[in-house]
Amino acid sequence: MVFSDIWDSGYCSKGTPQKSRSVNAAMEPGSSSTEKFYRIPKGKGPHSVGCTDLMTENAVEGSFLRLYYPSCSSTDNEEAPWIPDKEYYQGLSDFLNMYRVVGERLFQYYVGSVTCPAKSNAAFKLGEKYPLLIFSHGLGAFRTIYSAICIEMASQGFVVAAVEHRDESASATYYCKKKSISEPQEESVSGLEKEWIYYRKLKTGEEERCLRHKQVQQRAQECIKALNLILKINSGEEVTNVLNSNFDWNSLKDSVDTSRIAVMGHSFGGATVIESLSKEIRFRCGIALDAWMLPVGDDVYQNSVQQPLLFINSEKFQWADNILKMKKLSSNDTNKKMITIKGSVHQSFPDFTFVSGGLIGRFFKLKGEIDPNEAIDISNHASLAFLQKHLSLKKDFDQWDSLVDGIGPNVIPGTNIDLPPAEPE
Repeated sequence: MVFSDIWDSGYCSKGTPQKSRSVNAAMEPGSSSTEKFYRIPKGKGPHSVGCTDLMTENAVEGSFLRLYYPSCSSTDNEEAPWIPDKEYYQGLSDFLNMYRVVGERLFQYYVGSVTCPAKSNAAFKLGEKYPLLIFSHGLGAFRTIYSAICIEMASQGFVVAAVEHRDESASATYYCKKKSISEPQEESVSGLEKEWIYYRKLKTGEEERCLRHKQVQQRAQECIKALNLILKINSGEEVTNVLNSNFDWNSLKDSVDTSRIAVMGHSFGGATVIESLSKEIRFRCGIALDAWMLPVGDDVYQNSVQQPLLFINSEKFQWADNILKMKKLSSNDTNKKMITIKGSVHQSFPDFTFVSGGLIGRFFKLKGEIDPNEAIDISNHASLAFLQKHLSLKKDFDQWDSLVDGIGPNVIPGTNIDLPPAEPE
C-alpha cells in the first residue's frame, strides 16, 4: 500500500507533494490475514488505558476528539477499532489518488480488523489529577492513527485529547447533523446523520502556503477549543456527546490538573503545536514531531512563542529550509530543544509503521533502519522527560533527560542536515 506519501512524508525540500507510487499491499508477501500484522504497542506505564470519542454540537464548528486516559483494569471492555469507519478508507484513497472502491477494499482487507491496545469506553481511573495533553494529527491523517504515542502517554498518567481537524486536511472526518425525515435511517445516530468532510487537494495554480496557513489557524483554534471542552468537563459542567457512548463523562470532574497542560503533534500537527503555543498561554510547553514548518505564519517568529518547545525529528524527512525555520524560532532559548532519531523516517511516528511487515514497510518508507518500537520509545521517553521538566511533574521521567539533549543510542543533538553557514550579524 502506498503509505509513503501519507501524513506529509512525500514532501520534498520545497514543501511540495511528490507524486504517489503505485498500489501495493502493506503486508509481507504471502500474508493473508491481519493476524500476521505486527501489533500497535501497548502502553508501558503503570496505568491501564481506555479511550472514547467525543463530539459536541450538531455542526462543523463543534469539537471532535478521541480521549485516551488512565482507566480501571477491566476485561469486560473490548479494544477500540483502529480505523472506525469505511469512509476513512475512502478518504485515504482520495489522498493517495486511488480509486475509492479499490482503496476501501484493500484497507478493509489488510487493516480492517486492527485494534488499538486501549479499552473502548473503559471506566476512568479516579484518585488523582492528571496533566492534559492535546494532540494534533498530520496532513491526511485523523484522530486514531497516532494511538501508539497517545496510549503510551495515557499509560504514564496523562489525559490525552487527540483532535480530529475539520480544516479539510484530514483524509476524512465528519460531524453529525439532524436527519431529514425523507432520508433512510441507516446512518442515523439518535436521529442524526454523519456529514463527511474529505481531504481537499490543492487547486490548479493555488499557492500552497496560503492554504496551509489558513488551515493551521483553524487547527490551532480547534486545539484550543478541545482544551476548553476538557476543562469544562473537569469543572463539572454537563457536555452533550452527540455520539452514542456509555462512557461516564462526569467521572472526569476534578481529575485534570489545570496547571499542567501541553500540546503535541506530528508534521502538520507540529506546525499546529507552534501556532497553538503562540495563541494560548495555558499550553505550558509543546512537542513538535517532525514538524512541517511551511504553514507557520511569519508573525509567530517575532517572539510570540515564549513556552518551552521540543522538536523531535526523523533522520530522513527534514531539509535545510525547514530546519532553519525551527532554529529561527528557537534561537538563544535554552528551553527550546531539537533532537534527531537516527535511522527513522517521517512514518516512524504514526501507527502504520507497526502494522506493516519489514520489507513492505521499508520499501514504502513506513519503516526506517531503526526498529519502529525503538524509535517510538526514544520519541516517547524524550517527550516524557521534557514534559516532566516543564510541567513540574513528580515522576521518574527525568531518567530520560539525556535524550532531550540528544545523548544516547540512536539519537543526536540538533539535526543531521547540513546547514549553510550562519550569516554575520
